[in-house]
Amino acid sequence: MAAETFNPLNFRTLDLNLLRVFDEVMAERSLTRAARNLSLTQPAVSNALRRLRETLGDELVQRSGQGMAPTPRALAIWPAVREALRQLQESLVPNEFVPGTANTTFVLAMADATAAEVMPGLVETLDREAPGVSIRVVPLTTRDPRRLLDEETCDLAVGYFPSLVADLTASEQSGEPLPFSNQRLYDGEYVCAMRRDHPLATGPFTLNKFCAARHMLVSFSGRPYGFIDESLASLGRKRHVVLTVNQFFTAGRVVANSNLLTVLPRHFVRVTGIAEQLVLRPLPFDVAPVHVDAVWHRRSQQRSAHIWLRQAVLRAAEKAFST
Repeated sequence: MAAETFNPLNFRTLDLNLLRVFDEVMAERSLTRAARNLSLTQPAVSNALRRLRETLGDELVQRSGQGMAPTPRALAIWPAVREALRQLQESLVPNEFVPGTANTTFVLAMADATAAEVMPGLVETLDREAPGVSIRVVPLTTRDPRRLLDEETCDLAVGYFPSLVADLTASEQSGEPLPFSNQRLYDGEYVCAMRRDHPLATGPFTLNKFCAARHMLVSFSGRPYGFIDESLASLGRKRHVVLTVNQFFTAGRVVANSNLLTVLPRHFVRVTGIAEQLVLRPLPFDVAPVHVDAVWHRRSQQRSAHIWLRQAVLRAAEKAFST
């Protein structure tokens, strides 16, 4: 079988429309959806991809199950292609964001506890300032949202991101900024929660009693080890985790009806609707401060729509934590 041959790249003759097709296929991972979004036929999209493959000397995407899987080369060039197309569009068609007439949808990634605190104030802002704007909240499944922001899975990630914030601080001090920015929203205090008649609800609450109890862990990723366990490990101790869930609301419901302990944000408990069923006790050991930040990609830094979104989220957080 003869080896496939590719034409050498000549940027002067490259049809830039092929890059628009490539960007849409990468975003959708589907020829059918890409064709629909571009108002093209699927054969036209396939033909454009073929021409770009021949030009770049790479397969770019291959069928994988019901979708398309990108090659390493495609993943490497896609961010630059997407950003170049975005900058070109914004230069040719400036789009100043006007909240009162906008019909934009923003995607926020955050945990349920964060959403319970921030979203009520944000909805008030939408009602008052931007009735045509909608918000879609997706689960936060990681303590490092860089990939989510890189791939534009969300516009803004809100949560506790210690590694990312440390990297951002270090890069700022060294003068080599990362492609992300952050804004502190509030500081969270974590406490141990248990049902009201739990044996540990009264009396001395020691480190030994905490470690000997049966625990439920809230883990966004499902990994049965969190920052509380890291703090215990620094003391040479560990706890007995018998259940791991990925939502704080679930944790609150379970501990209210069991002998398990869990660790929850103090402010979150007041909005659960079951605060009267729980006893909150200070953790019997020191834990690192929990800072909740909004994080975004720098390519969104100066966009008027994104600036409005960041300010709206900040106002919502300030309102939630001023009481």
